[in-house]
Amino acid sequence: MPAAPHGCGRKCSNTTSLSECFEESFAPLPVIIIPSLLALSTVLVVALIFCSLHKNNQRGQRTSAHFTNGQQRVSEGPTSVSTPKVQAALHPWEIPEECTLEGQEFCQPGRYGPICKGLLRQKDGASSFVVVKSLQDGSNQHETEEFVEWLLFHATVCKHQNVVQMLFCQTKRLPMHLVLDACNPGNLLHYLWSLRNKSPSAADQLQNFSEMSVFLVAKQVAAGLDYLMSEHRLVHGDVAAKNILIGPGLSARVSGLGVAFEGRKSNSAIRQRAAEVPLKWQAPERIMMQLSIDRSDVWSYGILLYELITLGSPPYPELEPLSVLPKLQASYRMKKPKNCGAPLYDLMKYCWMWSFKDRPAFSAIMKLLESSVHLAATKPISVPEIIDIPEYNRKAGLLS
Repeated sequence: MPAAPHGCGRKCSNTTSLSECFEESFAPLPVIIIPSLLALSTVLVVALIFCSLHKNNQRGQRTSAHFTNGQQRVSEGPTSVSTPKVQAALHPWEIPEECTLEGQEFCQPGRYGPICKGLLRQKDGASSFVVVKSLQDGSNQHETEEFVEWLLFHATVCKHQNVVQMLFCQTKRLPMHLVLDACNPGNLLHYLWSLRNKSPSAADQLQNFSEMSVFLVAKQVAAGLDYLMSEHRLVHGDVAAKNILIGPGLSARVSGLGVAFEGRKSNSAIRQRAAEVPLKWQAPERIMMQLSIDRSDVWSYGILLYELITLGSPPYPELEPLSVLPKLQASYRMKKPKNCGAPLYDLMKYCWMWSFKDRPAFSAIMKLLESSVHLAATKPISVPEIIDIPEYNRKAGLLS
């Protein structure tokens, strides 16, 4: 009988089966192999950890050099200012050295930093009022990259006469700026409030605000929103008088593009930003399912028409915000306001169809407004009640 294999504790006897002998001969091997494999895997894990720490340390060193010699350095990410593609896209928008921003006055805090009004003065002495949105001091790399995305967004989108106009940006030195044209008188809601309890002068076009003026402004807003959807597939998401700019000759521009900017993404930040939109302006499908589509904007546009014809009254003034949806489900709609003709009210109700499939597109709305403008009244709208801001906020559902 041949000798037992090396490492066997004892020889196999004649009475021992072959299988028993084999199992007993190799019994110690797992005791040797398993600890060896565990030790090897431990070494590999430790090596990977040290490699990852080394890479993170290098990345942290690059991030710590975020600002060098007064200029931004963002070395990673598709939105880096140092990326040639981004530089090429923003270069035509960089504020010329001969232009200066003067008399900046703080208006309100913004998403990325302070929002100010100021004067843009050019070398030849010409000047214009502007709105300056700045990136706040101490912003980290992620915030800086997002602000650059915000600039690129405006450079791409703001190419229509009825959308807020981007004039310049500043990325080559700090602080970073987005410079927008400031219409005068500016915010449409505030302008509507200013018209209350006044005797409009026929010589003052801005003061002679009639139902026909409503048609004029409404058509421009519809054109701006139609452009955002047809050219950029963008849902505005916050259509309201507060987000419309009014200028000379009742020229109107859609602004307040923050929700539209966030709408390009797909995460909880979008839902959080959309939740900031007051309930009384939201379409039913947005309230119930957080569904935001172009026809949701159409519903909000109908609320804007109500704001225009009432000189900035809050919608559903008799209802609490949380009771609006149940009332809408029961087919409730706001009654025809004073000073509102039948064609305009019919358009409001058309915008407020329960099923978004039954609402008109903005291209159709423009045609409807154009075809019925000759029926609009030309008498200046008169609303004697002065707006009380706290009371307005309460009725509009703007207070928590």
